Amino acid sequence: MCMLTRWLENFRLLRRPEHRTAWAIALVADALQIAVFPMFGEGAISPADTVLDLVVCFLLTRVLGWHWAFLPTLAAELVPGLDLFPTWTAAVYYVTRSESQSSEPEILPPGPVPEPRR
Repeated sequence: MCMLTRWLENFRLLRRPEHRTAWAIALVADALQIAVFPMFGEGAISPADTVLDLVVCFLLTRVLGWHWAFLPTLAAELVPGLDLFPTWTAAVYYVTRSESQSSEPEILPPGPVPEPRR
């Protein structure tokens, strides 16, 4: 239950409607590939799987704009068996979290300057 609460909290933190739309697209695509496994089981050989992945990549690019994370995700979706991992959801998570964190300033605690992150 704790994980579900975290997911819902993360979804509430998404202020931009584009981010919510992208999350919905990615979750539906990954759910289709996992739940309807016999139809998409062949990976790159399955034309339905390829069409779904191309449509999802196109839609996510239209909603969020081009991001380099979509390219390896599309390539990973062509590998048989890798469709069982929610790669589109992971890519959208990476893109939306990096966008929301980069626009917010970092607040440093008072005291000595911390060492730079590596």
